[in-house]
Amino acid sequence: MSPERIRESYGRIQAEVGPDVTIVAATKYVSVDDMQALADAGLQVVGENRAQDLQAKHDRYGDVFRWHFIGHLQSRKAKPVNAICELCHSLASESAAKRLTVPALVEVNLSGEASKSGIPPEELERFLRLFPKAEGLMTMPPPTENPEDSRRYFRRLRGLAQEHGLPELSMGTSQDYRVAVEEGATYIRLGSVLYRE
Repeated sequence: MSPERIRESYGRIQAEVGPDVTIVAATKYVSVDDMQALADAGLQVVGENRAQDLQAKHDRYGDVFRWHFIGHLQSRKAKPVNAICELCHSLASESAAKRLTVPALVEVNLSGEASKSGIPPEELERFLRLFPKAEGLMTMPPPTENPEDSRRYFRRLRGLAQEHGLPELSMGTSQDYRVAVEEGATYIRLGSVLYRE
């Protein structure tokens, strides 16, 4: 991993999306050693998918980054997330909600895919009553070659957030972040578009 190449990509995307969108560097496939390249490139916010990887990376890099959790959150894994992260993007169960102490976004499954985490949109109102400190919503549209295919999911998420008075929207990955930003994303979760050589 080249810090120079990452810095160049990061700067270009920052200029493109503007100051109101936080770029979260997705580190699921970044090794503990390669995290140094992200630090050298000046990335500020990293998002980890697995609690054990979060702990290992934080043990090495501590306050170098602001840490977010972006993977499926099991209630038994809430402890390291509470200790390390400033935000969890993927709250989707009542048991995790009872154990989570950091700010969170509720993950909504808008595509209805059984393989995806998230609560069904029709259960959102009830879930928000259980977890009134939610700051916003997150979603993952189905994988697609055409970023425009994601727009309807992002637009629907924005509508749900507005309906419930929630200011934050975590939506958009390397494949479709431009569309997500057009639809109101405040967080985008980027991996390959930052790192590829």
